This record gives sequence, C-alpha cells and structure tokens, in this order.
Amino acid sequence: MGIKSFLPGSLGFGTAPLGNMFRDIPDDEASATVHAAWDHGIRYFDTAPFYGAGLSEIRLGEALADRPRDEYVLSTKVGRVILDELEDPASRELGEKGGLFEHGRPNKMINDYSADATLRSIEDSLRRLRTDRLDIVWVHDVAQDFYGDEWLAQYETARTGAFRVLQRLRDEGVIRGWGLGVNRVEPLELTLDLDEPRPDAFLLAGRYTLLDHDRALERLLPAAAAQDVDIVVGGPYSSGILAGGRHFEYQEAPAAIVAKVERLKALAAEHGVGIKAAALQFALAHPATAAAVPGATRPSRIAEDVAALRETVPAAFWAALREEKLIAPTAPVPSL
Repeated sequence: MGIKSFLPGSLGFGTAPLGNMFRDIPDDEASATVHAAWDHGIRYFDTAPFYGAGLSEIRLGEALADRPRDEYVLSTKVGRVILDELEDPASRELGEKGGLFEHGRPNKMINDYSADATLRSIEDSLRRLRTDRLDIVWVHDVAQDFYGDEWLAQYETARTGAFRVLQRLRDEGVIRGWGLGVNRVEPLELTLDLDEPRPDAFLLAGRYTLLDHDRALERLLPAAAAQDVDIVVGGPYSSGILAGGRHFEYQEAPAAIVAKVERLKALAAEHGVGIKAAALQFALAHPATAAAVPGATRPSRIAEDVAALRETVPAAFWAALREEKLIAPTAPVPSL
C-alpha cells in the first residue's frame, strides 16, 4: 500500500481554485496557471467534481490534453454526481462551506457514496478530464463539516459502496490507489480501524498545517504511518491565510487566527524566512506525509510554491516557534 512509490515529487497542484472558488476566474488565467505548474516541473494534479460542479476538471482536462498521459499523476474524487439539471450555485447546502463555489457551473450536484454512483462519477470525471484513466481516487468530504450529525450515515454508505468499489478497481489495476479526501481527522481514524477495505492514502486538508496540527499529530499520522497509509496534505496554507490571503477554513479568518498569523510572520521576518516556505516545509516534514497540494489561480503563485519548497529555513526559526508554543513540541521539522 501507499502512493509514495509513484508520486512524482512532494509538490503537487490542488485545483480547487480552478472551480471558481471565492471568485470568477477567467478561462485563460486558469489555463495559464496549469501550464505554469507543468513548466515548473509539477506532475501531480488533484481535482474533484465538487470544484465548481465539474469546472475544475474541465479546465484541467483542457490544459493537460496535449501532455503525455504517462508523464503525470492525476487524482479526482467521488461522492458527488453532477447532473444536467441546473440550480443556483449560491443556494447550495454545503454545511460549513456555504458559498464556496457560488461562481461555479450551475449544474446540480447530488451527494451519493453508493457503488453505482461511484462508478458513474468516475466515468463522468474521465470524460471531463479528457483522459482514459485515473491514478488515485479519493472519497470526498464524508465528514462532519459537510453533513453534521448525519456524517456517520453517509460514511456507512461510503464504506459499503465507494470504499469497496475503489478497492476492487485498485486490485484489478484500473486505478493505482484510493483513500479519503476530507477536512477532518475523524473519518480517517475510523477508516484506519477497519479490517477491510484498506486504503492506500488519505488527502487531509487543513488539519496538518502551522495553524492546526495537534490532533492529527497525536494519533492519525502515527497510525497511518504504522499501516503504510500515506498522507497528502491539502490546504497547507490554511485556505490562504498563510499565503497572504484572508481566508481560514474557507471563510473570513477570525481575529484570533489573524493575530497568530501575524506573530508567525513576525518570527519568519526575524529569521529571514518566507511564511509560505515555513508553512509548506512544515507540512512536508512529517514522515507520514507523501506530498502537499497547494492550490493556485495565478501562474506567479506556482513559482512562489516551488521557491518556497527550495528555500533554506534555519533551525533557529523552528526553535523559536516551539519556544513560543506556535507548533507542538513533538512536531517534526525539516532538517538542514
């Protein structure tokens, strides 16, 4: 199990912003960003039907259409089926993520983690992505932040539906790996406790960052490492607040988070460190982490990510973060 053996490096490209997350992004800007990622050597791309009701997949498929398929790794997600029927994107019920893709396509989305819906979702994604195969498939958002008290019922449908279908597809060689893509640790801990089926990896967004890592560090990451289940870190910049943006957890950042980020930035400046470098390298320092997939909508952001990964961060900076209790004392940090 695991996906490290075929991931082409530790930096991928998360394409949620290409689904018009937060703003209406011109097609040419979205295309230029994907091409910039390619030109900077990024060869792992992650998307989902949920991102703009298929818009991210369509844009990614168009941008990669002329690239050799064997030269990149592609992951998408199941759990939502996109219909031809139309609706107002701003009126969708998205749990804690209301309004996230209000600028996306108006196609109606239905939540369905059953076996039949999983197969249909994959076929639809292949068409939108203009490809004949997927490398990794994540079961998307089967967690409390989207479903509240109903999340366990949704999880059970996924366990008996999507999980089993994806394990069969992996065992048959149709896909190379599968797992869950969520913003909460609880469904991942629950999955690790199952005897069957067995995932290869998890995409965990926002829960192993400079701003939020205690819970994942305590139980999830050690348990995943013990079972050879790799972690892909989504949202290493905590929805943008660690990269100069205003959002945390996909909403306007609260005052306490803004204050913490300002202290992190001040320490980074004292040590001559870019805050993006600190955030990205922290997320990748844990041995259970296989890759990070920050999102971007402008080509310049891709260059920043690549530079952040290569930047030298002095040990004194990490020591300062520990001294001020800004990171957990047991959290691994990069070694020089």
